Amino acid sequence: MHQEKSALVAQDEIFPDAAADLAGEGYAWLAWLASERRCSSHTLDGYGRDLRGFFRYLADRSGKPAEIADFQALKPVDVRGYLAARRNNGVTSRSLSRNLAALRSFARRLELSGRGSAAPFNAVKSPRVAKTLPKPISAEAAIRTTQTLPRSSDLREPWVLARDAAVLALLYGAGLRISEALGIKRTEAPIGTVDTLTVIGKGRKTRTVPIVPPVRAAIEEYLSLCPHYLPPEGPLFIGIRGGPLSPRIIQLTVERLRGMLGLPDSATPHALRHSFATHLLARGGDLRAIQELLGHASLSTTQVYTAVDSTRLLDAWKSAHPRGR
Repeated sequence: MHQEKSALVAQDEIFPDAAADLAGEGYAWLAWLASERRCSSHTLDGYGRDLRGFFRYLADRSGKPAEIADFQALKPVDVRGYLAARRNNGVTSRSLSRNLAALRSFARRLELSGRGSAAPFNAVKSPRVAKTLPKPISAEAAIRTTQTLPRSSDLREPWVLARDAAVLALLYGAGLRISEALGIKRTEAPIGTVDTLTVIGKGRKTRTVPIVPPVRAAIEEYLSLCPHYLPPEGPLFIGIRGGPLSPRIIQLTVERLRGMLGLPDSATPHALRHSFATHLLARGGDLRAIQELLGHASLSTTQVYTAVDSTRLLDAWKSAHPRGR
């Protein structure tokens, strides 16, 4: 929360195309998202870009900084025009849908304060987004990413290899997001007899996940090899110079492993989290339990894995069963 507020205050030029009255409402909205809705810094950045882009569109159209009056005068046709302009610039339906969601949220805040109306935005349908299923990798491939032995051609220091393996073990073995794994403090490290971990997920919601022995062993190996002192309240996983570990480093690690281990292009850090859920479901895991382990707010979000598993089984049937050929 503190980091999100700080990031917000530092962006004093976030709405350069808006007049003071409209920019102030924009700041107030982002502050509300940070404090009341507990949105992550990534969400704040994305919504801030969406609103800034819309203000720029209004300013370009009128030839002056956008004001509250310009926002109040909007009609559905204006919103559709904005989305059409974005579409012509190659923006995907998924991004357009998020753009519209951000603008609706901002307009609702204006409406509650009596300074605007959400009606023009509510009257516009969200672009249809094609549903894509998560692409898990095989259990064997996922396990290999969490081991240091197959990486004999990697010339990086052993503690770095162990660190990356431990992070990936948390993604596949506990279903964590990268941000959740990298947010673990040294004092929270699940090692020894500690077999659970409390993580802070999206919306600042906490959940407790079990940590199986292979994952604890990977973390213990990393700690035994790490040459840096790790303060108790500092991050568990650090970079080569001792600072916080960037998610991009883990993404690059998985990209490197694709070539070393012959993994498919769909192998990404987040695919390990998908694989965690899919493999649990395939072995009879309860959907509600998987929902809690993943930290999904809605069961419908978790139910996508039932489609993944059904698709996998159907593909196997088509390739192996005589009637499937």
